[in-house]
Amino acid sequence: MSKVVDLADRMAAVQPFHVMALLAQARRLEAEGRDIVHMEIGEPDFETPAPIVQAGIEALKSGKHHYTPATGLPELRQAISDFYQQKYKVSVDPKRILITPGSSGALQLLMSALINPGQQVLMADPGYPCNRNFVRLVDGEVISIPVDVETGYQLNLEHLKQYWNDNSRAVMVASPANPTGTLIAEAEMRSIADFVAEKGGHMMVDEIYHGLTYGVNEQTALAISDDVFVINSFSKYFGMTGWRLGWVVAPEVYVDGLDKVAQNVFLAASTPAQYAALAAFRPETMAVLEQRRQVFEQRRDYLLPALRQMGFEIPVTPQGAFYLYANCKHFTDNSYQFCIDLLQQSGVAVTPGKDFGLNKPEQHLRFAYTTSLEGLKEGVARLQKFIAA
Repeated sequence: MSKVVDLADRMAAVQPFHVMALLAQARRLEAEGRDIVHMEIGEPDFETPAPIVQAGIEALKSGKHHYTPATGLPELRQAISDFYQQKYKVSVDPKRILITPGSSGALQLLMSALINPGQQVLMADPGYPCNRNFVRLVDGEVISIPVDVETGYQLNLEHLKQYWNDNSRAVMVASPANPTGTLIAEAEMRSIADFVAEKGGHMMVDEIYHGLTYGVNEQTALAISDDVFVINSFSKYFGMTGWRLGWVVAPEVYVDGLDKVAQNVFLAASTPAQYAALAAFRPETMAVLEQRRQVFEQRRDYLLPALRQMGFEIPVTPQGAFYLYANCKHFTDNSYQFCIDLLQQSGVAVTPGKDFGLNKPEQHLRFAYTTSLEGLKEGVARLQKFIAA
């Protein structure tokens, strides 16, 4: 007799990450001997820099694998504080920095500690899907605000004036953003922060793609206010995806509450990963990361005009991350089916717009330039043939 699956009601609002099904299909095709060009997954294709790997090995060999405090290794919190001072000229007390299991752990802490059932979190559509689901897991309500080329696919002050109401609790923005790769200008970030503060709400800023910017010097929201919550990660710029390590910088008065949640939810982030991350800020590591940033920029500068020439509409040149969010309306009115057909027929994997919200998802695809330039060229050649067929 089969058991009835009886999930919590909130699970009905949690959507799957559709690209994972495409990735699984791509892996099956590879297992059958097909060559697949991967432009779907938001993971750097580079290995973790050698100094970080070596530091992790040394930590394991020397017995540094016991629990740290829930807030993280004090040395790492200090190293991140020093990083803010060196990179942004911003002073951040290390006591305000909590180390988490990836940026996902940081989001879980924030939503658990700040959002009551039924309270609203405002965010841009399109946007990273897991952000919405973290709100839903605490029975909060997501207000997805459609954004477009007019605002660089970002929220602005006018959006907040239109959508904020008595039930609104927080605003979440991302700069650079996934899937669009766009940034929020410092003046606009300040306007948003001032508005949220005036309303007595919380502002959360996703900065996990900081370091991967092109032609601009990004500034942390911590330069604007000490009252914002800033989320970052060792996954993207530092190339430590599988190590599962991130951090959140919180206003000082919220640290004890976040610490309490961390103690109960995950106790502490991986200890070997934390010791490994200490090497992320060494000069030799930073030199490697800068070389890789330049490679990502070269890839963007190839793929962007190539897609535009084919007829994909990308009206805003992304200045960060490693994504291109392309309008494919000239080729299909069903981007999800387009992705399936492209994978099966041409061996090219890209992400459908339905993963990023309800703002014209059927017209959009996300291309990740997280594969070699040679791979991108092969993918473009296959895409051209697929469109022409």
